[in-house]
Amino acid sequence: MAIKRQITVVGLGSIGRRHARLLSERNDIELNICEPNKSSLKIARKELGELRNYISFESVLEKSPDMVVIATPHSLHKEQTIAALQAGCHVLCEKPMSGNLEDAQAMHTAALSAKTILNIGFQNHFHPAFIRIKSIIKAGLLGTILHAYFHVGTYVTLLNSLSRYQRNIEGALFLDYAHQPDLFYWFFGKRPRGIYVSGIQGGDLEHTSNPNIMNILCDYEDAFLTSIHLNYLQHPGKSSCEIIGDQKYLHYDADSESIRLVDRINGSESVETYPFERDNMYRLEHQAFFDAVKGNRKPESPSNEAIVSMEIIDAGLRSWKERQRVELSN
Repeated sequence: MAIKRQITVVGLGSIGRRHARLLSERNDIELNICEPNKSSLKIARKELGELRNYISFESVLEKSPDMVVIATPHSLHKEQTIAALQAGCHVLCEKPMSGNLEDAQAMHTAALSAKTILNIGFQNHFHPAFIRIKSIIKAGLLGTILHAYFHVGTYVTLLNSLSRYQRNIEGALFLDYAHQPDLFYWFFGKRPRGIYVSGIQGGDLEHTSNPNIMNILCDYEDAFLTSIHLNYLQHPGKSSCEIIGDQKYLHYDADSESIRLVDRINGSESVETYPFERDNMYRLEHQAFFDAVKGNRKPESPSNEAIVSMEIIDAGLRSWKERQRVELSN
């Protein structure tokens, strides 16, 4: 009988509980949790049952688990990831990589010297529609791509937040939606040259962030632009993506779970539907992580790739504060 690998989920907010719940389905691991907050632990145990809980992260590492999933606040990612890597654990760290670029760089440096792997939790790499969009881009079906756009409006994120940290951390909206700059890098393999961000905080709302509306524009070395609109206002939420080439353009709508592909020359169009279950993205992410731990594939979001989103966020927040375009450092 094969020995089960030990894995501990650290932090039991909504994302941590989802990780733990889905990992508990597996019969090839022994799952533990780490949550010092009694009220958060009480909520988690209603969903997860009586898993072994560690009160501190230090006590987790004393037991030398094979793997840890870090789903704690952004500000703890650096310290916990580096400590886990140095203790010989494989690490799946939730996005964003960290709360700032300097901490992310330290995590990347630690990953380079570690004998274990660091993977950043960009689950959208396993979203069937985004996998299809990437294949369309790679196949050249759109021609020369000139512009790509994301729209994400989601007040429900604030409703689901237990700590309400978004109210107190400047730029939390961009950090929470590190998915979008990461996806653009994943789609196109291009790092922006410069970025301009405008943002405001407004509205008579129970929950908010500063800013709670952001528009992000990135330019590149070639004739190409990307833009992202983020807001913590829309409820129910709204999410879409549009990519425009000189031959065709595509539009993805999350509500209909469909990709519409339009030929700009003859006006013909096709619609493909990609239903997805959010839990399944996490299951696929977990499996990819385990496969990487076994050496059967490379990590899906290694630190050298995931850090690009932090570089964009860092420059973007400086642009928002300085009200001017900021170039990304080399």
